[in-house]
Amino acid sequence: MNERPAAGERAVIVQMDFGQPDFEDQLEEVRLLAESAGGEVVAEVGGRRHSPDPKTFAGKGKVQDIAAMLAAGEADLVIFNHELSPAQERNLERELKCRVIDRTSLILDIFALRASSAEGKLQVELAQLEHLSTRLVRGWTHLERQQGGIGMRGPGETQLETDRRLLGKRVKLLKERLEKLSRQRGVQRRARMRGDVLNVSLVGYTNAGKSTLFNALTHAGVFAADQLFATLDTTSRKLWIEGAGNIVISDTVGFIRDLPHSLVDAFHATLEAAIDADILLHIVDSASHARDEQVFQVNNVLEEIGARDMQQVIIWNKIDLTEAPPGIERDEYGNITRVRVSARSGEGLGLLRDALAEYALAKAEARRKVLAAVHH
Repeated sequence: MNERPAAGERAVIVQMDFGQPDFEDQLEEVRLLAESAGGEVVAEVGGRRHSPDPKTFAGKGKVQDIAAMLAAGEADLVIFNHELSPAQERNLERELKCRVIDRTSLILDIFALRASSAEGKLQVELAQLEHLSTRLVRGWTHLERQQGGIGMRGPGETQLETDRRLLGKRVKLLKERLEKLSRQRGVQRRARMRGDVLNVSLVGYTNAGKSTLFNALTHAGVFAADQLFATLDTTSRKLWIEGAGNIVISDTVGFIRDLPHSLVDAFHATLEAAIDADILLHIVDSASHARDEQVFQVNNVLEEIGARDMQQVIIWNKIDLTEAPPGIERDEYGNITRVRVSARSGEGLGLLRDALAEYALAKAEARRKVLAAVHH
């Protein structure tokens, strides 16, 4: 496990306003991301623009503002909450004489900190190397003296010695290893799916409370924290439900807006647990005013991994913060559409168990009918 840097790196964050409605939420999110990576945010720079500046993304005047903030805050890093092209990143580093990373590098870095399973580490390394390969043209003389830091962990340390040929070889090797692990897991999963046990996957925006809910239901003791991407590895547990027997429940990595494609690809194997479930519990932080946008983003990623049409039940979490009563909502056909709970206080968890029992019994009944038909 990578240790956090003892003294948090001091960072200036940049969030340009291109007229997006949820500007404040995006600013709050990049603060959380920077802190999750072990950084200390000493200043924030914003500004309205119609479109990004092709050379420096932020424009000349803004780059001067950033330089002033860097000096005032004695910061050693600039984080753009945007996607920078390799050329923009290079130009900014030249002007600012310090390390500049974009949103993708920051998210990859947090993943490098959090990955704990062998497979999780392989997935992160693959995504980092693919991101890196577009940026190997850097003349990073001023960075050779610096030891790792945010955006430099994982394979970043040997960046200057890595040439494209070695990188290509390593990427190929990682892909082969992940493919093998994925095949092994497919075999195990198919064996599970053939059973009559209900398979449930938790999905949701990062920090919506998936792991807290998972722990509340299964007493699994999975790491749950008020930070982004606390969970990277899929954990599955058996859960005994009164009147319905055992079901299998899996916790998955959190989703986030503009999740780098390289990460969606790399974590495809981990996210397959979601595709193979009988039902998805989509955990929503009902206390967040960005919740609609977050639901939309999660559905986007589900679409990318081929799970858009799966049966979904919305779990309206954190009702302890909104004072909504616990409850189950159904559509006009009597199907459960939403369960209101608080994973932290435990309100509504009994109702969620009842809902799961209903699905488990329905699956068992459907299976009985199939078997009866086969035997006739």
